[in-house]
Amino acid sequence: MIVTTTENIAGQEVVESLGQVFGVVVRSRGLAGNIVAGLRTIIGGEIKEYSALVEDTRRHAIDRLVMNARLMGADAVVMMRFDPARSARP
Repeated sequence: MIVTTTENIAGQEVVESLGQVFGVVVRSRGLAGNIVAGLRTIIGGEIKEYSALVEDTRRHAIDRLVMNARLMGADAVVMMRFDPARSARP
């Protein structure tokens, strides 16, 4: 399935809008992961535990978005957006 952040897909025509579709995923690190990440904040730099969590969560959200779009009968998702303020919180 095509998933794009643009309004149009080159060479394709949007003939019907089926409505909004969501791919909501909420995750949290376990206690051990939070402790390791907390220790990394003392040193500074990238907190790889949280970066990996955000990346995995985004992939999961897109998979869920595609699944929900297919259930609606869609063959593409246009103007897809992330809400990074919510997905980046530890």
